[in-house]
Amino acid sequence: MAEHGAHLTAASIYEDRPSIFEVVAQDSLMSAVRPALQHVAKVLAESNPGRYGFLWRWFDEIYALLDLHLQHHFLSRCSASFAENFYSLKRVVMSYGGSKPRQRRSVTAGLPRRPHWKSLCLLVLVPYLRTKLEALVSRLREEDDYSIHPPSSAWKRFYRAFLAAYPFVNLAWEGWFLVQQLCYVLGKSRHHSPMLMLAGVQLVRLTAEDVRALEKAAAAVSGSPQPAGSLKRQVQSAAKKALGGLAFSLSTGLSVGVFFLQFLEWWYSSENQESIKSLTALPTPPPPVHLDCRAGSPLLPKLKTVCPLCRKIRANDTALSTSGFVFCYRCAYNYVKQHQRCPITGYATELQHLVKLYTPEN
Repeated sequence: MAEHGAHLTAASIYEDRPSIFEVVAQDSLMSAVRPALQHVAKVLAESNPGRYGFLWRWFDEIYALLDLHLQHHFLSRCSASFAENFYSLKRVVMSYGGSKPRQRRSVTAGLPRRPHWKSLCLLVLVPYLRTKLEALVSRLREEDDYSIHPPSSAWKRFYRAFLAAYPFVNLAWEGWFLVQQLCYVLGKSRHHSPMLMLAGVQLVRLTAEDVRALEKAAAAVSGSPQPAGSLKRQVQSAAKKALGGLAFSLSTGLSVGVFFLQFLEWWYSSENQESIKSLTALPTPPPPVHLDCRAGSPLLPKLKTVCPLCRKIRANDTALSTSGFVFCYRCAYNYVKQHQRCPITGYATELQHLVKLYTPEN
């Protein structure tokens, strides 16, 4: 049994082939970083909607741009993504047909142009598009649950068919990744992920020579003098240094943040919730004040049965769980869908924060 399971932790077939635990760990690294940054953006948006609200509204795009710059920096200088470099892995280009790797390049030379851009698109663009698709599916399900569109509309028939097909498409996508990982564990494939196969690369461990080359390159960059020459070359050099410094700051911050994430996972674990409640027990806060005093902003009506948005008697009473104010369902839905915030307080709000209220009369 030991011989049959040895390939799970050792490179039994390929000398520098990483184990399944290494590749799965590096895959899960960035998936843990994104929710943490999203939570930070949400806290900032709720603390000051006027100044930081854009971080929540445009989080997907801001994160994609930062991720694009970070991954481009590491692919160019380390021949690996940020997570792969964190676990001492690198990408090597496969020969035509994928039978064996091409002649090994220096790790500091980066990937060739074509595999570089294919890897960058698969690392950044595919996760971004999938996030937007999941958000679209969630919104369509909300609209379908509350019958926002007329029952006989062609649009509703189309997206109902789309919602019915999406789980099967998602199942096929996840199944593809699972089969690829099983083939990797059994030694039948050089790629643990279809994304690597599509990019035409495979993961291998860094050698001692690679580590020395990376250290030498880092020392050379930090000690390089300011080049003399035309103003254009100086501007280009300054821009490269600024982008390199930004990428280095992002990588250093994420490297430290990875360890901090472990603490957050313990802090918010179910076993620790009772101690958290005892430590953070505070009196009930006062009602939220009106934070948006610009012209045209909705003010609270004198009658409690009037919707602050349409100024009519409320129909289908719906409260926002982020602020507690009550509106007509259609008014609240349309406003939150367009602005992603509470119309009274300005707190960051999503469609999932709409809570329908029911009275004994209805």
